Amino acid sequence: MSALGGVVPLATVADAASADALADGLVAGGLPVLEVALRNEWGLDAIARIAARGDVLVGAGTVLTTRQLRSALDAGAGFVVAPGLDEEIVEAALAAGVPVLPGVMTPSDVQRGIRLGLDRLKLFPAGVVGGLGMIGALAPVFPGVRFMPSGGVSAANLAEYLAHPAVFAASGSWIASPARIAAGAEAVAEAAREAVAIQQASERVSP
Repeated sequence: MSALGGVVPLATVADAASADALADGLVAGGLPVLEVALRNEWGLDAIARIAARGDVLVGAGTVLTTRQLRSALDAGAGFVVAPGLDEEIVEAALAAGVPVLPGVMTPSDVQRGIRLGLDRLKLFPAGVVGGLGMIGALAPVFPGVRFMPSGGVSAANLAEYLAHPAVFAASGSWIASPARIAAGAEAVAEAAREAVAIQQASERVSP
């Protein structure tokens, strides 16, 4: 998952105009990556539309079935994110050669991920299960695993998450929130620039 790290915006896209505004804003803001949640009928169309641009790494989120996985890959998804750890989804993604980040929230989940050959996992919902406290508890037990917290991540706590050595990325919806999308590409770009600045500052102070 070397191409995916730092900050990963998450969005539920409502229509073609939203997809365009999102992609334009993320590129302008220096953060050309997006996880599109498959929570409505526009998800796959948005992935296809953004993937066709070629300037944004777009992935599929909220992948619940292998059928959704196949459809997302056909649409051009470059990575796959799931809310939970489903062995069939993980195995199908790995067989297709696509990076996959299943959600975990317990040590047992992490062990199942390791058995499947994964060393990058999504901690979800991070804010509910303890956030940095949970990561701090899991990291010494599973030293080869790194996490992407999702759920409860915001501009206010992004720096703290990225500063943790067991965190390789952080996922959040504030950059691509419905309000920002409705406000247009520049509103998305502004939030993206702020996130990039936080990430860069975190990288400078990391050991």
